[in-house]
Amino acid sequence: MIRRLLLCVLLLLLTACSDPAKEKFTTAQFEEQQFNKPHAIELYREIVSQHPDSEYAGRAAGRLAELTAE
Repeated sequence: MIRRLLLCVLLLLLTACSDPAKEKFTTAQFEEQQFNKPHAIELYREIVSQHPDSEYAGRAAGRLAELTAE
């Protein structure tokens, strides 16, 4: 039973860490919904600078442009 639980936890951790750009983008969207614009901007900037080849870089750049234009 304990082995099964540990295996599930390990699998969840590995899945969550598989795409850091996606994780940051999801967190940035959450921060926007919580009206935490400064943190969302920070996360979008990190995605663009640290993961420029990610599929999320363009989306992050777009959100960044919208948030900083306001």
